[in-house]
Amino acid sequence: MPAPVLRITDPVDPRIAAFVSVKERDLAGREGRFIAEGTVVLSLLAAQHARGDGIVAEAVLLLENRLSGVMPLLDRFGPEVPVYVADRAVFNAIAGFDMHRGVMAIGRRGGLPSLETVLARLPERALVLAAVGISNHDNMGSLFRNAAAFGAAAVLLDETCCDPFYRKALRVSVGSVLTVPQVRGGSATGMLSALTAAGFSLFGLSPRGELALQDLKPSARTALVMGTEGEGLPPDLMAALPTLRIRQKPGLDSLNVATAAGIALHHAAALNGLI
Repeated sequence: MPAPVLRITDPVDPRIAAFVSVKERDLAGREGRFIAEGTVVLSLLAAQHARGDGIVAEAVLLLENRLSGVMPLLDRFGPEVPVYVADRAVFNAIAGFDMHRGVMAIGRRGGLPSLETVLARLPERALVLAAVGISNHDNMGSLFRNAAAFGAAAVLLDETCCDPFYRKALRVSVGSVLTVPQVRGGSATGMLSALTAAGFSLFGLSPRGELALQDLKPSARTALVMGTEGEGLPPDLMAALPTLRIRQKPGLDSLNVATAAGIALHHAAALNGLI
């Protein structure tokens, strides 16, 4: 059974303090908490909460006219997660903006698994997306959405990448940040060395790649490595990795990193029978 629904009439009610001014307050990195928006993301948060595998929900805030539509989801959270409702004026005053879906939740990251643990859990046949220096939250969310769509078994991020649990990245990912196994932290070289030790064939994506994407050969374990927006992969990694390019018409310098990742993930997943 879900927790009783509690009505909020005052936007400074201390019970909903964590929801206040969410557009200005990035909860990612603040004691591991994050904001989840929309019914799709709420559904995925409910599934992760039920699994008890490091991601839990702490509270839900709803626009009053959204309550009946999400009641089946609330049943999946259990009585330990308080549910608050407010009218539009109060909800907007709490959130600090009007461009929302009337559905928000506070989630918290617990002890997420280490790189070694994530790699040890991967199946014998696996596709992994690795990223170095991604700083744009829209791109980060799109990378996770692409990874989920094309069956990537994990997303690995080096220490210079932005936080995928940032509100905008999580929203753009349509909740995929909650479902795709991931690791963030450590050096790029350490991350790639661990992938090599785990039996992965590594390929860097670059407009200057030595091989065309169509030249990629089937492999039981493939890792596609994406570089930061603009500059791409660092020169030392470009020199150390086999590199792939996506053929395109002349005149445009390169593709957006998330677009390139989507094309490459689809090709590699189809090539290796994962989709």
